[in-house]
Amino acid sequence: MRDTVIDRFVTQVEARAGQPALYFRQGDAWHSWSWAEYGQKARAFAGALIARGLEPGERINICGFNCPEWVIASVGAMIARNVPAGIYHTDSAEQMAYIAKHSGARVLVLADLAQWEKARSILDELEHLCQVVMIREADAIDDPRVVSWEDFLAGGAGHQAEVDQRIKEIQEDELATLIYTSGTTGAPKGVMLSHNNLAITANMAFDVVGNVLAGDTRGGPGDCVVSYLPLSHIAEQMFSIHLALTLGYPVYFAESVDKVRDALVEARPTLFFAVPRVWEKFRAALEPRLNEATGVKAAVVRWSREVGVEAGHDIVKYGAPRGVGALRYRVARRLFFQRVAAQVGLDRLRLAISAAAPIGDDVLEFFMSLGIVIREIYGQSEGSGPTTMNYPRAGMSKFGTVGRAVPGVDIMTADDGEILVRGPNVFMGYFNEPEKTAETLVDGWLYSGDIGSLDADGFLTITDRKKNLIITSGGKNIPPAPIESRLRELDIVSQALVVGEGRKYLAALLTLDPELAADFARQHDLPTDLRELADHPEFLVHIQAHIDHINQKLARAETLKRFVVLPDEFTEESGELTPTRKLKRRVILERYAGQITSMYS
Repeated sequence: MRDTVIDRFVTQVEARAGQPALYFRQGDAWHSWSWAEYGQKARAFAGALIARGLEPGERINICGFNCPEWVIASVGAMIARNVPAGIYHTDSAEQMAYIAKHSGARVLVLADLAQWEKARSILDELEHLCQVVMIREADAIDDPRVVSWEDFLAGGAGHQAEVDQRIKEIQEDELATLIYTSGTTGAPKGVMLSHNNLAITANMAFDVVGNVLAGDTRGGPGDCVVSYLPLSHIAEQMFSIHLALTLGYPVYFAESVDKVRDALVEARPTLFFAVPRVWEKFRAALEPRLNEATGVKAAVVRWSREVGVEAGHDIVKYGAPRGVGALRYRVARRLFFQRVAAQVGLDRLRLAISAAAPIGDDVLEFFMSLGIVIREIYGQSEGSGPTTMNYPRAGMSKFGTVGRAVPGVDIMTADDGEILVRGPNVFMGYFNEPEKTAETLVDGWLYSGDIGSLDADGFLTITDRKKNLIITSGGKNIPPAPIESRLRELDIVSQALVVGEGRKYLAALLTLDPELAADFARQHDLPTDLRELADHPEFLVHIQAHIDHINQKLARAETLKRFVVLPDEFTEESGELTPTRKLKRRVILERYAGQITSMYS
C-alpha cells in the first residue's frame, strides 16, 4: 500500500478535521486553522496550479518567513505533483534569481513587499515564470503578473476532481521537493528528495519522538512544535511539515526570529528543535539572571543546577536518573527547573534537539543544569534530514556524540575519515547536475563531505567538514571546529573562526556576545562600547588567559598563537552566516583578510 506524506495528510485531515493544525498571530491575538481548513486550502492551492497549466514535475518557489501559507503552498504543490523549492527569506535578489532560474520555477510565492522588492528586479530574467502569488500586500502592487493569495486559491475551486486524480497518480519514487543547499562553498545545489525519502525519514524521526510525546503513539492533543527556523531547510520542513503530517500535531508559527520566545510561551511545545546558535542565545539570556540570585535562593539555584548536571548525564547514559539522584532530581524539578522553563515556554518540553552544527559540551551541561537534556542529531539535506540520532532510551544515547544510525541506514567512514551513508533516506541526486551527483553518490553511498569517527558501540562523532580542514605549512591536517567550540566556552565569545591554511601556526577571529560582553565590562570597570572593549589591553588579557587554558589541552600544531577580537558579530545580513547560522568561511576569510594578515606579520 502506498504511503507518502500526502497520504498521511489526507488521513489527518479526515481524522482530525475540527482540531487545530496551524497557529498564527494576527495583531494581539493568536488564531488557528483546523486540519479541515488546512486540507481545503492545500487542495485549493493544488487546483490553482493545475488551473495555471502546471504539469506534474514542474517547480514552484516559495520565499518568506515561516507562516501557514508557506506550508500550505509546499503541501499543495506536492498534492498537484508539482515540486516546491524554498528560497531563504534572507537571500538577496541575485540569490533569488539563481534558484528561480536553476529550478525553472513556474510560480513564485512571496510573503510580502520586502520579498517583492527583490523579485521585481529579476522577473524579466525568469523565462518559465507564469505567476507571482503574494501572501500579503498584493494590493500595493500594480503588475499583471501578480495575484493575491486569496484570489489564487479561489482559482483552484473548479479543479478539485483533477486534484483527486493527481493525488491518485503520485508515485513513491518520484521527485517530491527540492532543497537548495546554503552555498557555503559555492553555488547552491538543488537536492532532489522523493516522496519515499520524505515518508521513510519521517518514520525514522517518529521512531525517536513517538515514545516521548504525550498521549497516543501518534501524538497527543497537547503536543505541538514552534516553527521559526528557515522552512527552506530540510530540518525545519521535517518538523513543521513531514513529521507533523505523520503524527498529526499542530504547528505554531513565530512572527519572526526575534519573537520566538513569545511563540514558545504561547505554545509551550513538547518538541523543540534548535541549531546550536539558538541554544547559545538562550544561555546568554538566562545565565545573567541566574547569577543575580542571592541568599537562600542562590543556594537553591546552585544545588539544583549541580543535581541537574549529574542527573542529566544519567539520563543520557541510562535513560533516567539513578539511585538517590532520582529523588534529588524530582525535588530540584519542583523547586527550580519547572519555574525557569516556564519563563521561556519550555515547561512542557519532552524532547529537545540540536542539529545542523556542533554544539559545545558546556552548552549541553548548562541546559542539563536547568533540567533540559538536549539530544544531538546529525544529518544533511542529501540524507533527507536525520541520519543519526541520540535516542531518549537507555543505552541509545552518548554524551558528546551525534548518536547512532537511524534504523535501515548504514554508516561507515572512508580511509580519510569522510562519513559515508547508505539507506532509503539518501537523496535522488542534484537537480540538473549529473556530474556533481556522480561525485557525491558512488555505488549507492552518499559521500557526506563530513569528517568523523565511529566508536565500538556505533556512536558517531563529527570532527568537521572535509573542506574546512586546515593544512598548515608543516603539513598538519587540523579540523578547526573542535577548537572553535572550545573558544566559545568563554561565554563572552559568541563566534570563533580558526585560520592557518598554509601558515606556520593557527590563529583565530573572535566576536563578542553584545549583552554578556557589556555586562563583563561593567563588572570590571571597562568600556561598554564593544569597539573600545575589543582593543582594550585588560580585556585582551582575559581572552588570552582562556586561550592559554585551551592550548594546554591541544597538540602543539593545534595551539593558537594569535587572535583578533572583532567588534561586530557575523550575521546573515552581512552574508557571513548561512540561514542556519553556520559560518561562511570563504566570505569571512576574504572580508577580514587584513586582520588575518596582521596576525602573521
